[in-house]
Amino acid sequence: MSARGPQVLMLAPMRSELRPLVRLTGGRPDRIGGVAVHIGRTGRAAVTAAMIGVGPEAARRSTERLLDAGAFDHVVVSGIAGGVGHQAPVGELVTPAEVEDLSNGRRFTPTTLGYHPPAGVLSTTAELIVDEGAVAALVERGVVALDMETAAVAEVCEERGRPWSVFRVVSDRPEDGLLDQGVFELLELDGTVNLTRTLRYVLAKPARLGPLARLGRDAAAAARKAARAAVSASATL
Repeated sequence: MSARGPQVLMLAPMRSELRPLVRLTGGRPDRIGGVAVHIGRTGRAAVTAAMIGVGPEAARRSTERLLDAGAFDHVVVSGIAGGVGHQAPVGELVTPAEVEDLSNGRRFTPTTLGYHPPAGVLSTTAELIVDEGAVAALVERGVVALDMETAAVAEVCEERGRPWSVFRVVSDRPEDGLLDQGVFELLELDGTVNLTRTLRYVLAKPARLGPLARLGRDAAAAARKAARAAVSASATL
């Protein structure tokens, strides 16, 4: 541990998830291992916040580069998630007891950080899951939320012996019918919206404009809440 206090690496898949972390920690732009980061603080902890991209592969590559380039005591993932079942409504903070790689069934146990009790399973998948049968099967197995990055981050952290934690807030649920494959394909790898594809989507499906706006509002609110939880918990180190 550094004389400057614990060194915390905060990872956000998308720019919209990174921005509230930077704001709350007073982060200033820098670079580590060729990756753009923001350096700030919370409590005694020095915070390095970085965007890792959407999906398991992007998350794995970015986490490897950052951990290989910096000396971090703790890694924290912050961002949004898709809720599964009635246990995780929109706006619910998810601090899972386990994180599962849905592609191979491997499970990882995060370090409890802060005061929110761990519960349920967060599953990481590269695919959009909206089929009712598939969602029901996840609920039966104790899955409360889905994301696309945390299991990849967890695997890298455990390979390198770094403790890690995750704070996700539910921004949408498959059963609400707001997401479809078309919406999923509007995002770039950094989570920004492709305006050309969005315009084509809305022109083809004008009735989806309202749900898209709702998704955007809920995702922004969820990202802010996750960031507050991550930063507050990290201040306890």
